[in-house]
Amino acid sequence: MTTPKPCIFCSLPETSWVDHNELAFAVRDIAPVNPGHTLIIPKRHVSSYFDLTNEEVLALMDLMRRAKQTLDAEFSPDDYNLGVNDGPLGGQTVPHVHIHVMPRYRGDVDDVRGGVRNIIPERAVY
Repeated sequence: MTTPKPCIFCSLPETSWVDHNELAFAVRDIAPVNPGHTLIIPKRHVSSYFDLTNEEVLALMDLMRRAKQTLDAEFSPDDYNLGVNDGPLGGQTVPHVHIHVMPRYRGDVDDVRGGVRNIIPERAVY
């Protein structure tokens, strides 16, 4: 029998957090899409966004807004993408809920139309 791997998010030291509240914390993504890419993570280990409590959802939303304020001041992005990959077929590679707060900058891609629809490229432009 194999021992399950420890959760990378559950083992992050508090010194890596850029913000936190009672139920969640924020860290910068180690493989950022753009400068400032931040992850908002519940402190309780839970795999699916749909299994979060209402209190946890509110705590995550609070940190998302605070992250935007910090990123606006530090990086001056033009816009944002917010994203949650839920489940393996949804692209989730770490089975612990995390919300991506991705700063977007004018010219960072050739064609921004479609946003997250670019997951399936032929459905991006509609």
